[in-house]
Amino acid sequence: MLRFFGFRLLRAAITIVMVVTFAFVVLRLSGDPALLIMSVDAPPEAVAAFRTAWGLDEPLWVQYFKYFSAIFEGDLGRSMRDGRPALTLVLERVPATLALTIPALLIKLCIGIPAGITAALHRNSLLDRLVMALAVAGFTIPSFVLGLLLVLLFAVQLGWLPSGGQESWRHAILPVITLGVGGAAVLARFTRSAMLEVLGQPYIRTASAKGVPWRAVVWGHALPNAAIPTVTIVGFMVGSLIAGAVVVESVFSWPGVGRLLVVAVANRDLAVVQCILLLVAATMVTSNLVVDLLYGALDPRLRSGLASAPKGAAA
Repeated sequence: MLRFFGFRLLRAAITIVMVVTFAFVVLRLSGDPALLIMSVDAPPEAVAAFRTAWGLDEPLWVQYFKYFSAIFEGDLGRSMRDGRPALTLVLERVPATLALTIPALLIKLCIGIPAGITAALHRNSLLDRLVMALAVAGFTIPSFVLGLLLVLLFAVQLGWLPSGGQESWRHAILPVITLGVGGAAVLARFTRSAMLEVLGQPYIRTASAKGVPWRAVVWGHALPNAAIPTVTIVGFMVGSLIAGAVVVESVFSWPGVGRLLVVAVANRDLAVVQCILLLVAATMVTSNLVVDLLYGALDPRLRSGLASAPKGAAA
């Protein structure tokens, strides 16, 4: 048991370090922040002073060591644009992002799982084909295209809803729908596959042959076992609550973490970008860790190494 949990914790920590290291190196090799933040006609002495003030003139390994040392002290750096702590800027935007992603997650769960179960129980029927056709459409259409179509229909043509901003709850309807549709489609396809796999197992046929009512077979045997692999995709969705709204927030001018990330990347605001990526990595890794631990609790064979995680389990 301790070995199982300890290995997962170690793997989570290594993943976070790798993500942060990759982001640190790529950001510093992608361009000079001083040339973007300073005006184009700034004298070379001012640009050099800016680099010195922010430590950009030091060797990369020195910057890396100082950055990680500061992280362990709780300092995630300051924004190069206004000098405020990067963590403060990011945390100010988190509630706005969660105001979109949590309702969207509820839509995914409330639509995707029942749709997948219904399609599996009516396999190869007209209803199954209709549900899967809608799921494929919802999965394949890009979120920014869906968002623009919703704006064109409900904001421009019908005038029922605002096209952007965060003035009231009505402004959140279109972005929440945009976020929820794609995830519901993915969850419907995944749930259908999991249900069909369980329904084909010998113990399901045995229960039916013994005269157990079909409703009891589905609710008592099929659904609990199909729910085990479905935990994986739900875990990924929970882990992407912060990162999943980057495009949608840009389309609808929603002042969340995703929009802040786009602006920070464009301005090479290194500390803010690194803080957001660290938050996203920590959220994803924590979610996947919880999924791993749930698998260990649900299937003791995983803790002893006698079985592998179900298909699609968090790596």
